Amino acid sequence: MSGPSPAPAPGRPEVIALLAQHDECAPDEVGERIDSLQLAWLVHVVEERYGIRIDLDEELEAMDTVDGAVAVLAGALAAPAPGGRSS
Repeated sequence: MSGPSPAPAPGRPEVIALLAQHDECAPDEVGERIDSLQLAWLVHVVEERYGIRIDLDEELEAMDTVDGAVAVLAGALAAPAPGGRSS
């Protein structure tokens, strides 16, 4: 029996909305660069919302922009669970 299909990864508008929520500002005030506090919060919220654990050892540096975060999150959410992946 398989579980429900996973929700799609957050796109650019959703990542911007989450960062705006963190910064308590309007989405159009969110810059392209993501600082370390924004990134930590974004990863935490995505992990909570999707019920997953994101391993960002190598991808963390790529998440310093909104577009980079969108790409890395899409890849992380598409990857099999850690127990099912071979290194």
